[in-house]
Order: sequence, then structure tokens, then C-alpha cells
Amino acid sequence: MTTTLRPAGPDDRSADGHRARTYDVCVNSRRVGGIRLTTDPLFGPAAGRIAALEIDAPDRHRGRATVAALAAEEVLRGWGCRQIELTVPADARAALSLAAALGYTERSRRLAKPVTAAPQLPPGSTDRPLSEAAYPVWREAAVAARTRHLVQQGMPPEHAARTSAEGHHAMLPQGPATPGHALRILTHEGSDAGHVWVALRMPGHPGGYVVDVQVGEAHRGRGHGRTLLGIAERECRAAGRPGLGLTLHPGNAPAAGLHAALGYRPTAHLLHKAIL
Repeated sequence: MTTTLRPAGPDDRSADGHRARTYDVCVNSRRVGGIRLTTDPLFGPAAGRIAALEIDAPDRHRGRATVAALAAEEVLRGWGCRQIELTVPADARAALSLAAALGYTERSRRLAKPVTAAPQLPPGSTDRPLSEAAYPVWREAAVAARTRHLVQQGMPPEHAARTSAEGHHAMLPQGPATPGHALRILTHEGSDAGHVWVALRMPGHPGGYVVDVQVGEAHRGRGHGRTLLGIAERECRAAGRPGLGLTLHPGNAPAAGLHAALGYRPTAHLLHKAIL
């Protein structure tokens, strides 16, 4: 039997190169499921994404999803994509096993926890909002850090710089006064030790989301990361948000241990592979 992809909708294209199309997964022309392919909104036309893949219940566990995912690589290669991405829910163990078998590796994972009681700041620590006067310097450093991170993930430097700057402006059009965001500076015994940026309403997330959290190099290893995440929980609780999410990148063992100790649990895995 032959498993193929058959177009099931228009080939949607936009002026900026974004592309999307839905396909039926077919076995000998019989539909057994569906798959939707897109280019990635962040990385652009050079990166494809399996936005959805579903095999009908009677045809599962027969290798249909494996063949469909491999066929998707061929379609995206034809679009000019050089990498492919997908997001898998943390509880979808079969999908995670399939992705691993097909050579996908983890780019990052999303974690979340319920927010119940706001923890107290430790002795000697206080926090304050990021001021309008301090915002330009903070923004420049934040955009530069985000640019470096995107370049490390394979994005061309010029595109990374533009994406980072435009993303910050889109999220914080009014700077630190932008509604729905909290930018807090942690001070310990009179010295600024770090900052946390919490989006209190983030598309696709039911609660607040830690967009960025940083501890100054000279202040690391003293528990300030835990304190900053406690501040984020406090801000979420004050805004009536039921939970708090964040992103964890591979290789950051200290952060992984801290998040686990604070009750964060995985909700989704962001995976990728090259399709050169």
C-alpha cells in the first residue's frame, strides 16, 4: 500500500513569503488523515513547520504518521525550506517517540505551573518597576541578547536583529508602561541583581508568561533566580492569572533544576531538524 499526501486546500501565499497548505494523508487514494504545512512565522520561508498531523483512529499504529511526516519533508524541501519544526504536547508520548525516531531534536520546551500563593521576597531584597529613563538601555541589551539567541538557532544575523527589534516593539509599544506587562528590577542589599519581564496576557497561553528573566553575572548562584520567578508569580496573582509559563532551552541544567523545584512541569516540546 502507498501512503501519499494529496492537496486538500489552496496553496496560501503572502507577500512576505509565508506559505501554508492542508493535505489529506491517503493510502491508495483513501483518506486516512490530514496534515497542515506552513512556513515558520519567526524564521521565515527557509523554515517549514508541521502545524498539524492527525491520523484517523482506525488507521493508527500502522506507520501512516511516519510516512506522512517524511512526505512533509519532501514537500517543504520543494518550497525551499532548509529546516522543519513542530510542537508536540508533553503528554503526546507516541508523537514524541516518532519525532525522535525521525531525527528531530529539542529546540526548547514550554513549562507551566499554577499560581496559588505569592512567595515573599527574602530579607535584603526589594523590587521596583523598570523606569522610563532606564528602559532604552535595558531594551538595547534585551534586543541584543535575543538577537544572539536567534543566531545560535540558525537565523541569519540581519534577519535575527530585525526580528528581535520588531518583536520587542510589537510586545512593548509603550515601553515599560505597556498594559498587560510587568518589568521588574530586583535589588539585593542596595545593588541591582537582575530583572524579570512577565507578559500577563500572552496569545496561546492561559496564564502569564515569563518572557525574560536575567540575573547579573556578579550576582549568580545566590538564589536570585528563584526570587525573580517569585516576583513573576506575584504579578500574575495580582492580575488574576491562574498560572505562569516559561521557556526552557536545552543544556541549562541549573535552570531546569530550579524550575522543577518550583513546581513547573512540561506542557510542550519544540522540535526541529535540518532538511538540506
